[in-house]
Amino acid sequence: MISKQQIKSCLTSQKQMSESLILNLLLAFSGGFQDAYTYIVRDNVFANAQTGNIVLMSTCLIGGDIRRGLMYLFPLFSFITGIFISDNIQFYFKNARKVHWRQGIIAAEIMIMLLAAFLSQSLNMLCNCLISFSCALQVQSFKKVHGNVYASTMCIGNIRSGVVSFSNYLRLKKHNDLRKTLDYFSVIAVFAMGAGIGGNLSKLIGEKTILVSFGILIVCGILMDLDR
Repeated sequence: MISKQQIKSCLTSQKQMSESLILNLLLAFSGGFQDAYTYIVRDNVFANAQTGNIVLMSTCLIGGDIRRGLMYLFPLFSFITGIFISDNIQFYFKNARKVHWRQGIIAAEIMIMLLAAFLSQSLNMLCNCLISFSCALQVQSFKKVHGNVYASTMCIGNIRSGVVSFSNYLRLKKHNDLRKTLDYFSVIAVFAMGAGIGGNLSKLIGEKTILVSFGILIVCGILMDLDR
């Protein structure tokens, strides 16, 4: 019978599955998918791209459209809250033995995606706040691929790091810099793929489209269990 450790060794050389490329590619796909879903299905609000929400919020508030501005403000607050809670979960539960704290984060995300799928259009504000909260939990909890800092729910930092790594490779010819470059741009490409597929599916299916992210996160939870 094949052991969990043997399966893990086939998937990654990392000590922790949370830093493996395969897990974080799945998370990046889900991150892009969620952003497209909330923008297209849930009143043109971004789940992850809080910079975009701030721009749209400020435009609305200064233009006098207070109600529309609040649609961007509350998901932003939810994102901030998610970062705060995730940071404290890591601090207080990082040595938990029965369940790894990151598995708890994935479980919370799974439940949020399931709930979001069954919220009506009249509850778009609540849905956007929940998904933004979930995205914040994810981006704060899964921060490394092969030991290098990255983000699974946004691209700007990954683009910068990928370009810098490639520039270093051209100067120093170190294989590690080339691998970092490929890691960053792989994550960006998969995020974009998730956004593209999520956007088009959202136009066809509507509210239930987010169940795709629900399924992906279940797979991530199974992969995380390989660390046990």
